[in-house]
Amino acid sequence: MIEGKMVRLRALEQSDLERAYEWANDREVTRLLMIRYPMSRGDEEKWLSESSGQNGFEHGVRLAIETKDGAHIGVTGLHRVSPEDRCAELGIMIGDKSFWSNGYGTDTIVTLLRFAFYQMNLHRVGLGVFPFNERGMACYLKCGFIEEGRNRENIYKDGRYWDVIRMGILRDEFDKLHGEAEAETATATG
Repeated sequence: MIEGKMVRLRALEQSDLERAYEWANDREVTRLLMIRYPMSRGDEEKWLSESSGQNGFEHGVRLAIETKDGAHIGVTGLHRVSPEDRCAELGIMIGDKSFWSNGYGTDTIVTLLRFAFYQMNLHRVGLGVFPFNERGMACYLKCGFIEEGRNRENIYKDGRYWDVIRMGILRDEFDKLHGEAEAETATATG
């Protein structure tokens, strides 16, 4: 497990299926994500079984987000990992809405970035976010992401085209904001 201040990131398990299926079909949750179509239980089960045992540099990392008292509240991960460029894309879904706006997303992202930079030896992590996802934007900026540009009218959602804002963070930017000492402590205890 990867320990944060408020969360633990752990491998996905078959027991996570029902919650992940529910979240992937909750319009309020998926409106903020690049998910367009409803997911069948079979599709979600296939995604979960493909995730099982597939964490590693060549496959990326798919992890369950769990509170310190063991409540499964979402999913996060790194995908499109490029070994040559030492880059990846970050994804996060806090599916349990009762945990929104309480710092769990921020702690998840900082914890995952610490793992990305100090265990996977990545140099850069990027992501895409919709401009209407103000809560997500504020969280990413707080974690140290910088707006790098936008893909204009890149996604059709809710009857119109939306830009996708591209954001990224480099390892040295993460160090300046979150400190190498914290990373060394996390590495030593995790």
